[in-house]
Amino acid sequence: MLRSLHIENIAVVERADVEFREGLNVLTGETGAGKSIIIDALYAVIGGRTSRELVRSGAEKGIASAVFDADGAEDWCGEAGVEPDDGALIVQRSISADGKGACRVNGVPVTAAQLRALGAFLVDIHGQNDGRQLLDESRHIDYLDAFAGSDAERAAFRETYDAYRDNEREIARLSLDDDTRRRLAESLQYRVQELEKAELRSGEEEELEAKSALLRNGEKLREASSGAYAALYGGEPSAVELAGEARGYLSRAAGWSAELAEADASVKEALSLLEDAAERMRDFEDSLDFSPEEFDRVESRLSQLRRLEKKFGATDEAELIALYDESAKRLAEIEYGDAAIERLHKKRGELEARCRKAAAALTQARKKAAEKLGKRVEQELKALSMPSVRFETAISPVTAEPGFGVKGADEVCFRMSANAGEKPGRIAKIASGGELSRIMLALKTVFGENDPVPTAVFDEIDTGVSGVAASRVGEKLSGIGRARQVLCVSHLPQIAAMADAQYLIEKSERNGRTYTTVNELDRAGRRRELARLIGGDNITELTLASAEELLASADAWKEGEA
Repeated sequence: MLRSLHIENIAVVERADVEFREGLNVLTGETGAGKSIIIDALYAVIGGRTSRELVRSGAEKGIASAVFDADGAEDWCGEAGVEPDDGALIVQRSISADGKGACRVNGVPVTAAQLRALGAFLVDIHGQNDGRQLLDESRHIDYLDAFAGSDAERAAFRETYDAYRDNEREIARLSLDDDTRRRLAESLQYRVQELEKAELRSGEEEELEAKSALLRNGEKLREASSGAYAALYGGEPSAVELAGEARGYLSRAAGWSAELAEADASVKEALSLLEDAAERMRDFEDSLDFSPEEFDRVESRLSQLRRLEKKFGATDEAELIALYDESAKRLAEIEYGDAAIERLHKKRGELEARCRKAAAALTQARKKAAEKLGKRVEQELKALSMPSVRFETAISPVTAEPGFGVKGADEVCFRMSANAGEKPGRIAKIASGGELSRIMLALKTVFGENDPVPTAVFDEIDTGVSGVAASRVGEKLSGIGRARQVLCVSHLPQIAAMADAQYLIEKSERNGRTYTTVNELDRAGRRRELARLIGGDNITELTLASAEELLASADAWKEGEA
């Protein structure tokens, strides 16, 4: 449940704090007062797309934060390393004027993607765009599958279908005409032979570069190593000789004073290290006996490797080796392509049979759900003042070869008839704006019966609705509010009257700036706001009485449903 929402420097809202209640929360106000800003802020909080245009003019950044109950989001919290604070999640989203932003949950930085994942557990926002999605018949199959709960069948089909598509792509890759196959085989054969002849070895280039540097500086290294050896051991006096002499003195002195024992041990260790170093310098000097032919061989090999890398666009010999392996494999596929294609065609037959079987199981689940969905949607729509409605789900087979696609073997289309005697047709052709709103609400009600998300937001769900239909929509929203928290933006008094909590969004001007405020209304405030919704700015005793009658009627309805 959404406990509260804080908005700061978002659009025309300088600062607003809203405490939401259980049940149906309705937001009302004049057109343009900023009701949509409340929804936009909440959308930002749950990871929706934002832009710098949301930041109030003159402000450095805008902030939207909300407090939610953590129930249902425990798994997300565990994965994100977030600890609920007394059972609550404090979610904050900031947007700076330069377009940058930051997201935090209980003080822990998270990404916008993580916020979207969390939002899916907390809030379900239904806006005007949902109506457009309902008109998009390509989405109907997803609505039906969501109602059917056919995730397992759909996943099983998709796994088989993906294997089928991979097999098809492999057949297409290997299926070449004779001329193309011949040209490609010749090119690959030349590449394989050239790389094979090079006798490539991973790590060789690095070794050669080190050896080349050694050979180029051979005389200088010889001179330096010889000097070092002389200083350590071969000279008169050498470091080893002097250290040995010092060791003799210290050894005798340590016999007379225990305090010098540590110094004696240190010199002994140093003497041993000097002797080791002198031996290594002698061995190193001996290893510097390189011939000019050796230098030429190293440079020639390096040149060969670099030429091949440039020719084939590789960065090192490891990539050349990978290119050789890939080319050899591709060449073998071409040489034995007919046999490989034959095997793939045989496999395609097996995969196609599996796809058809998995698709049949999915079709069966859809047909079973379609009948139930039709009855449930009709039931909901009749409660929304559409008594003669008929709603059905048309399921037809995919006509294009091979008879199935990424979502199975079915094409799904919702059809309805709003009036008695009319044949069901496509929703886009049949439904008016008000009917579309009610269909959307009915579907959301049906789909939401098993929806664990605790808060549902309806933005402009009353578009095109009036009169008795508006009352029925209000009653439906109130009914949903008994099971889940509902937030609703509305212009209709019949819906506002059903609210368990009502908020007035008001816009004003001060010192040349526009400000929007959000205030929860008491009973008197609700009566006045309902009177405005009924009669406009001309609030009279008659409109106030009508508003009070609406509130009393709503109270009676809720008591009767309790």
